[in-house]
Amino acid sequence: MSTTTPEGPLKDALAQLARAAEHLDLSAGTHKMLATPRRELQVAVPLRRDDGSVAVYSGFRVQHNFTRGPAKGGLRYAPQVDLDEVRALAMWMTWKCALLDVPYGGAKGGVAFDPREHSDAELERITRRYTSEILPIIGPEVDVPAPDVGTNEQTMAWIMDTYSVAMGHTVPGIVTGKPLSLGGSLGRSMATSSGVAHVAQLALRSRGIEPHGATAAVQGFGKVGRGAALILAHAGVKVVAISDIDGAVANPDGLSITALGHYVDEHGSVVGFPGGDAIDPSELLAMEVDALIPAAVEGVLTKDTAPTVCASVVVEGANGPTTEAADTILADAGVLVVPDILANAGGVVVSYFEWVQAHQAYAWSEHDVEDRLRERMEKAWVDVTTYAAAHGMSLREAATAMAVRRVFEAHMLRGLYP
Repeated sequence: MSTTTPEGPLKDALAQLARAAEHLDLSAGTHKMLATPRRELQVAVPLRRDDGSVAVYSGFRVQHNFTRGPAKGGLRYAPQVDLDEVRALAMWMTWKCALLDVPYGGAKGGVAFDPREHSDAELERITRRYTSEILPIIGPEVDVPAPDVGTNEQTMAWIMDTYSVAMGHTVPGIVTGKPLSLGGSLGRSMATSSGVAHVAQLALRSRGIEPHGATAAVQGFGKVGRGAALILAHAGVKVVAISDIDGAVANPDGLSITALGHYVDEHGSVVGFPGGDAIDPSELLAMEVDALIPAAVEGVLTKDTAPTVCASVVVEGANGPTTEAADTILADAGVLVVPDILANAGGVVVSYFEWVQAHQAYAWSEHDVEDRLRERMEKAWVDVTTYAAAHGMSLREAATAMAVRRVFEAHMLRGLYP
């Protein structure tokens, strides 16, 4: 771990673990073990750009825990990626997998650059070089990457091919979130969105709000926010505002998510969408809606923005969108926050299903995938809300405590070698 005091998402992740360790009465040594990543790798990723110049980016892979199974976690391409962010995301993956009873540990990876400023050919070269650099520490039984911010199924195909060429045979299980034609799973592309939308409806009902006719605002229109908005709209939720990295649009009568999707596919942003009015993206967080879904990046609900939240429930589609200070403010205001390790766990659940299918060399139907995902999400929701009520805890505190307990119990059963 860094010798300096962590800030940002790592600070929040460590604070959440500390509260769980205190609740579970873990020893100082056990707490430290759970807080410390098992393995970290930082690599240089040189790129020959299309114009012949050479750029060098920093790449990371952090494997936080292996106690319950192979490490599992996404690969992020974004300018702000650094080692502490990846450490936090890897830790949250450990708890997420444990909470949903998926037999994985947590990992995360990233390369610090803006993919929007690179051609497809450059993205392929970056991906293959990064894969080559981390190849000694990944594998279908060791560490299995998946898509995250700035990456997609094409990225996973390049990783799979690079790894397979190095091994001398095709290895479908090295990644999840692959294209269907390379062994991907039906239902995987919408899995995180589906989980977010399903839990959002459960959260609304827990507050006495029927989803059909409820209102929602979604921050982020990427692989999570777009799908969640679409599913919620199909369930009768009126999605009145959506934002992306460039701007935001709102319509009090509800946005047409299908039309907005077509517009974004053509223009690259929600900005200028004729079916809504332009608003400042910061206004979205403060809108009077039943559900607020931050589905972009971490750290958007802070001590400054949390007091403006008017939603009854906040459902974390992104990883770590709510800071520790904001959690306290929202709890005092009576806002129900559904934590990321529960709300957005659909992706890793179906990633597990994909990994199982790769090992079986047998594809499940989309109906089977969706039914099994819904069953896992509903069980986790019931387990977390029951634990929270029994112990007088927030949903985040309950979810983290349950997950940490499962990892700790697995560690105790395995023992400490040597």
